[in-house]
Amino acid sequence: MRFGSVRARTTAGATAVVAVALVVAGLVVVQLLRANLAGQADLRAEVAAREVAAQLAGGTPFGKLDLPDGDDHPAQVVGDHGTLLAASDDLKSITGTGTSAVRPAPSASSTSRPDGGGGDDDDDDDPKDDPERGEVSSDPDYSTGTADVDGRTGDYRFAALEVTTPAGRTVTVYAGSDLEGARTAVGAVVRGMLAGLPVLLVVVALVTWLVTRRALRPVDAISAGMAEITGSGDLARRVPEPGSRDEVARLAATTNATLAALERSVARQRGFVADASHELRSPIASLRTQLEVAAAHPELLDLDGVVDDVVRLQHLAADLLLLARLDAGERPAGSTPVALGDVVREEVGRHAGARVPIETQITAEPLVAGSASRLSRALGNLLDNAERHASSAVRVTLDERGGQAVIRVTDDGPGVPPDERERIFDRFVRLDAARARDEGGAGLGLAIARDLAAAHGGTLVAGEAPGAVRASRSGCPPTGSAERSGARSRFGRREWAPIPLAGRDLAGESAYPAVETATQWRESRGGTP
Repeated sequence: MRFGSVRARTTAGATAVVAVALVVAGLVVVQLLRANLAGQADLRAEVAAREVAAQLAGGTPFGKLDLPDGDDHPAQVVGDHGTLLAASDDLKSITGTGTSAVRPAPSASSTSRPDGGGGDDDDDDDPKDDPERGEVSSDPDYSTGTADVDGRTGDYRFAALEVTTPAGRTVTVYAGSDLEGARTAVGAVVRGMLAGLPVLLVVVALVTWLVTRRALRPVDAISAGMAEITGSGDLARRVPEPGSRDEVARLAATTNATLAALERSVARQRGFVADASHELRSPIASLRTQLEVAAAHPELLDLDGVVDDVVRLQHLAADLLLLARLDAGERPAGSTPVALGDVVREEVGRHAGARVPIETQITAEPLVAGSASRLSRALGNLLDNAERHASSAVRVTLDERGGQAVIRVTDDGPGVPPDERERIFDRFVRLDAARARDEGGAGLGLAIARDLAAAHGGTLVAGEAPGAVRASRSGCPPTGSAERSGARSRFGRREWAPIPLAGRDLAGESAYPAVETATQWRESRGGTP
């Protein structure tokens, strides 16, 4: 048995607790039993003493007293100054009473009469405490001593009662009760407890061990399953889930959920690596072919084509690096206030020579906390995508609704089928129409945009124009606004809070919690969007 295991520690702890409880309970039981038996011995001694005292109170002479059996209740009648007046016949010796004498003196026996005759008739030192004539004291005194009765010595509990004879003489009656039976009973109980305690502890330990083993059996199965999964590398396997609704069942369910998430993550990483290898292979192969041709025929070198392939490789590598950083959980450093209106104007300005014109409508100047460069990168990805698919125009709107900053990027292109609006945000995904329309990019623009939105607590969705679908996180009011004609409003660092954005593909680097987007803006020339 490994003491370091939960099963061993639980068994040892339960056994120790039960052992301590039994020992304490045993001590309490023994003390109560001893006290109860001692009380019974006191009662028997008092009864025997009252029987003798009643005879004296009735005027029976000392020499004619009917004393109890000495084996059970050795008795003495003691007068003033320890004079023995009467004693049990078989009494050989005694301690713990008013006198150690066991036989009355001849002078005492000849003159000791209940009428007070004789030489031992002095009053007590304090006659006020003596009982009245013919009465017995109500409260006995108790003491413990020994007595030798007919050659057998034992311990006794003695009761002492004062009694006043009808003649006015006060004497003390001592009667004992044997303690051997009480001590024998206590000893038997103690021996029984000492004999039964180890057996009971063994039973407790065995039951605790079996119950703990049964309770931890699902944990062992989970551990073995995880070891097999780790050894085989098969993340599609799952650990067994017990049918009980306890902590172990929840542990198994959580473990399987973790394995499922890990399986999805590994599958995504493998797909990402495969797609990245596939996307990198074409430009590298093209570049190699051009260089080989140039090496054999320098006059045929297409320098512009080589530069285009290198730039494409550079952009693809930069996109892959950004995605890797986002997958690693990278978040924007700091919280810099950014005017979204300036970001929109600057990014639209960089697309001034686009294939189709870009219309801008800014009705608010909200401020957000984030990175202006990555906000521009996100908006630029949206504009690139809209320009690629637009027929004649692209529109960018910025406004503030319900405490949320909203950016929309819409175009009048063919649109995206409803069942494809979520898949377009996957990495390296380009719809067939996009592949036929142009050689385009690697299919990372929208994926980067959504990951940037998620990195800042936002979302990015695609919807049918003109009604965009908003997905925002509650409790994120705008922090302020910037005026175009003057300086931006000043806010303390703690006051900057995320503001949701919206747009066709927007997922900026700023810390906005949500993004709104419309997939297509279908507008006939001269119509209302």
